[in-house]
Order: sequence, then C-alpha cells, then structure tokens
Amino acid sequence: MNGWLIALFIIVALIILMRIDFLLGLRKQKKEATRHVQETRYGDVMLLTEGEECFKQMLHDMKEATDHIHILFYIFRDDHIGKKVLSTLALKAKQGVTVRLLVDRFGCKLSRHVKRKYKKAGISIAYSHPPSFPYLFFTINRRNHRKLTIIDGTVGYVGGFNVGDEYLGRDPSFGFWRDFHLRIAGEGVQDLQEQFLEDWQTAKQTYIKKESHYPRLTKGEVPLRILPTDGSYLEEMFVDLIRQAKSSIVIGTPYYIPGKLLQKELLNAAKRGINIRIVLPKKGDHPLVREAAYPYFERLLKEGVSIYQYYRGFFHAKCIIIDEQMCDIGTANFDKRSFHLNHEINCLIYEKAFVQKVLHTLEYDMQRSERLTLKAYEKRPFIHRSKEKIATLVSGLL
Repeated sequence: MNGWLIALFIIVALIILMRIDFLLGLRKQKKEATRHVQETRYGDVMLLTEGEECFKQMLHDMKEATDHIHILFYIFRDDHIGKKVLSTLALKAKQGVTVRLLVDRFGCKLSRHVKRKYKKAGISIAYSHPPSFPYLFFTINRRNHRKLTIIDGTVGYVGGFNVGDEYLGRDPSFGFWRDFHLRIAGEGVQDLQEQFLEDWQTAKQTYIKKESHYPRLTKGEVPLRILPTDGSYLEEMFVDLIRQAKSSIVIGTPYYIPGKLLQKELLNAAKRGINIRIVLPKKGDHPLVREAAYPYFERLLKEGVSIYQYYRGFFHAKCIIIDEQMCDIGTANFDKRSFHLNHEINCLIYEKAFVQKVLHTLEYDMQRSERLTLKAYEKRPFIHRSKEKIATLVSGLL
C-alpha cells in the first residue's frame, strides 16, 4: 500500500512540476515575443491547393536557383517526395548554390544516415528550437511550425504543406489531401527571407545575412502583408479580423480549438447577423484533436454557425476570409497551440479576385462535406463524449 502511495505522490509531483515548467516557459516566451508590423507589399501570388502541383512548381523553381535556397519545414520525411526534394537540393549544392534546410526536431523524420549523406553533399541542416533548460517541458512542446521556401530571394513559398507523401495524397488512411500554399514572386519575399534568416540564426547562432539574400524585387498586383508570430499576438489579430466583419466569415482549419476569447468573438459575430461557415476534416490526423473541437460546437450551432466536416480526404488548409474582401492564409491553425505556443507565419491578402479563388475552393470543399446539425451533435455516442472530456484537459497541447 505504501508503495502505491509513493508512486501516486511521485506522479502527482511530476505533473505539478511539468505544469509549473510549462507556465513559466510560456510566460518567458510571451515576454520575449516580437510584435511584427510588416508593411503592405505588392507581389504576384499563386494559390496552390494540391500537393502534386505545389511540389512540382517548387522543385521547378529550386532547379532554377543560382545563388541560394532556404527551406524551413515542420515535417520533413525520408519518403518519395522527401528524397526528391533532397536530391534536388544536393544537385543544386553541387552546382555551387548555397542550400540551408531548417527543420523542427520533433517533426523531422530524417535518419542520422540520411542527414550525414546530405550534409556531405553540401546541404547545411539545422534544427529549430532545441529543448533547453530551465523550462525543459515547455521547450519540448514548443514547435517552429512555419513552412517557408525562399529561392534566390525573389521567389518564396508559405502555407500548410509539409514534405511528406501524405501531403500528396499518397497515404491511403487519409486519401486526397486538401491544403493551401502560396507562391509569392517579387515584393513580399523579403519578409519571408527575413524570418528564415532570423530562425536560422536562432538555431545556429550564426549571422548569415548577405546582400544576395535581398535582391531588387519587382512590384506585383496583389497587396499582401506577411505576419510572423512567436506564440503571441496571433489571437489578437484574429480577434481584430472577426470584429471587422460586416457580412461574412469563412474559416478553414484542420483543428478547431479556439479557446474562450475567440469562441466568444465568433458567437458575438453570429449574434450580430454575420454569416459564419467553418470547414473542418471529418477524420482527425492526431489523437483527440477532433474530440477537442466538439465542446465548442453546441453554442456555435445554436447561434446559426454552419459547420462542414470534409470527408473526401483530409482537410489541412488554414484560412480565414472576411466579407469576401480579404483572406488570411498561412501555417497557423485555429487552435490554442498556434495562438500561444507555436511559431507561425501567415499572409494577409487584400485582392478581391484572389480572395474569390480561395472562396470558390472552400465552397467546392463544402460540397464534399457533411454539414453538422444540432440533432446529430446531440446524438453523438457516449464514448465520443468521454473522449471530449479528456481532450479538453489537454487541449492546449494538442
């Protein structure tokens, strides 16, 4: 009996210590976070919604590189597309192009052998945000969730795709994979470059800024702003966007765990007559993330919010459209982890024709979704409700 009590005491003590570690680390990150106020740029922007087309375009641009290729991904797998990207990077490195690859330590799925092989081929590889003391549990949970590619400082990519075969729809457990990625040419790329270089310096503790990283950029047709966040200020930006809405809000996200503040703002918007539609995947790709969303649904449904659960494959796009006039596309999910923990980067676009392309894609996906009704919500099984309780307890880490 005494042994059980001692074990229970140790478990409780560890949970308390991890909780303290996490809260203190979170407070430190918020204190050190930078509020980025980027100016409006005018670039040429392409919307990429399928993995095959995204990586085909990206690899084509990489092959055209003459000075440098800078890449940051949260997930990078050693599978078919991963090998294709690495082989292209190795070829460019052999041609004298500087190649830097920055990955998240927990999201990267490259073996030591593979990393050694490609380092020997001339690719510089580094890890974002290594775990560190004094807040070890917090830093283990923090992620650099940005996905960036910058080629010669003139072409940049940002969005939801990672490097893995599932993102090309090749994982049968998910099937077709819907995501949003942006290809930006000309103005705006300098802001993606700035963030990559900052993240590289944090990871490697070396300053690498060169004149060739910031070439003269042409002005395009699409007004945009690049907004990086470091676990702070993203929630405030989304609150502002929701409050600005006059007629409609469309949200696309793989995970809906907004927390009290954003949930309240959406409910207020619904009460003032704003047409709100939310697109989510019907099937979760991680344990409990689907169940963590359900406690928020009842109030939304009662206020007339339309919730669509995408069933064609997996829905991973991160997007907000306000009044069909502007949209936000980037790496941030509509969840507490992206708002308060992860390092993210988003792009606000203010060109109506482009916003219409995004909206048409989302409406196409709504037609391949099941609309959740209040009646169906109330009939969910007991096991689902039980999982919701557990998911709510750990929702900030999902």
